[in-house]
Amino acid sequence: MTDVTITHIGGPTALIEVGGWRILTDPTFDPPGKRYFFGWGTMSRKLVGPSILAKDLGPIDAVLVSHHHHGDNLDPSAQALLPTWGTTYTTKKAAKKLGGNTVGLAAWDTTTLEAPGKLSVTITATPCRHGPAGSDPITGPVVGFSLKWEGQEHGELWVTGDTVLYDGLRDVAKRLKVGTMLMHLGSVRFRYLSGWFRYTMDAKEGLELLDLVKPTNVIPVHYEGWSHFQQGRDEAEKVLADHKVTWLNPGETKTVQA
Repeated sequence: MTDVTITHIGGPTALIEVGGWRILTDPTFDPPGKRYFFGWGTMSRKLVGPSILAKDLGPIDAVLVSHHHHGDNLDPSAQALLPTWGTTYTTKKAAKKLGGNTVGLAAWDTTTLEAPGKLSVTITATPCRHGPAGSDPITGPVVGFSLKWEGQEHGELWVTGDTVLYDGLRDVAKRLKVGTMLMHLGSVRFRYLSGWFRYTMDAKEGLELLDLVKPTNVIPVHYEGWSHFQQGRDEAEKVLADHKVTWLNPGETKTVQA
């Protein structure tokens, strides 16, 4: 059995430490106050800065970027640092855009992290739909990530990425045994432009997904720090109260059994 340590840095950004690897998810290190434009008239303002500055992170071996075109998942500060952080795994479109030491993956593509003295970790891209049916041409490609290594007793570590609940996630529940889950929530909406359509899961959808996946450990991320999040921790926590969910404040660390 191998323990995995997860530090919630803020927003979607987390540091995963396992088997000698230090893996960063959806890095966002801009200071608060900036505005980010997502296309088609949508925008968001950053309300809170990262709990840990990029310069204080230490070495990073790999970065998981669910998508490159939204500043709440990869902001300019983080993008400038990607060449210093080892290999970046992301969508195929993002890999073409970002260049450098970047690997592009489509849903269900796999690759492997390998180095002397470290666990071999298989990375599998998982499907996402970042909005209502038919929104893919507008919202662009997004992937989640599953991490699998030898000795996992409870199952794979799954980072859902920015997505609503749809058949692609139900397929994940059928195909993967998930032990630890970093679940993107936030119920992203742009009410004046797209009404009540959501672009990430709310807690009700998260609850349905948990009932499908049945993970051992659940850590929510991507629900605070930007103005376009419509459902914060307080409301989501009430909905998910009957499940064993670990809420990490920004800067807080948790070690769980994989």
